[in-house]
Amino acid sequence: MAVDPPDELTSLWLAKTIYELGGIEFGDFTIGRSTVNSPVYLNPKVLIGNPQALRTAANLIDTETTSRAAMRHPHCGPFDLVAGVPLGGLHIATAFSLIADQPMIYVNPAEVRDASRIEGRYLPGQSVIIIDDLITTGGSVIATAEALRGAGLTVTDAVVLIDRDQGADRRLHSHQINLIPILKLTTILNFYMSEGWISEDQFKRSLDYIRSNRA
Repeated sequence: MAVDPPDELTSLWLAKTIYELGGIEFGDFTIGRSTVNSPVYLNPKVLIGNPQALRTAANLIDTETTSRAAMRHPHCGPFDLVAGVPLGGLHIATAFSLIADQPMIYVNPAEVRDASRIEGRYLPGQSVIIIDDLITTGGSVIATAEALRGAGLTVTDAVVLIDRDQGADRRLHSHQINLIPILKLTTILNFYMSEGWISEDQFKRSLDYIRSNRA
């Protein structure tokens, strides 16, 4: 499926594109320990099947991080390296690395807590921005940050395409990580409802689930 480049790049482009690529479903979904009996399943990984969409998503991250870094009181620190969270964040991190012209590293998923298994080139003291596609509780981002910090790297920020809005921002904050979401699931659901793309029942059940599962 062709994805047209946006006339104006905003976060709602991401919501629209995920919908058009079939990246949202409604039903009853249990995915690991963090998502149990959820009435909504969001899958940003559909972006990797469309080069234009993946490139535009990476541009969206670049725009967001650049604008936040340029604020009078920056909401995103400078970084020397990009680190993708295995496995979902690796593809978007690679695309962002190419767009931002910043080198990339990642923690080998087979040894996520072993700092010696960080792939790529780095020097202790360098700063790293973590990239992931989706966050629920934040466990994977925190584990990645711990491994990077264990190797002497500095981590202050993590960017995710979608935050399921279930308390990951507060959990990351307790680990001295600033969460930068491109979109929150609640925003996506409100947009879909306003466009008439989902039913009122799907909308209400999904919002009720999010609210009742916030940490």
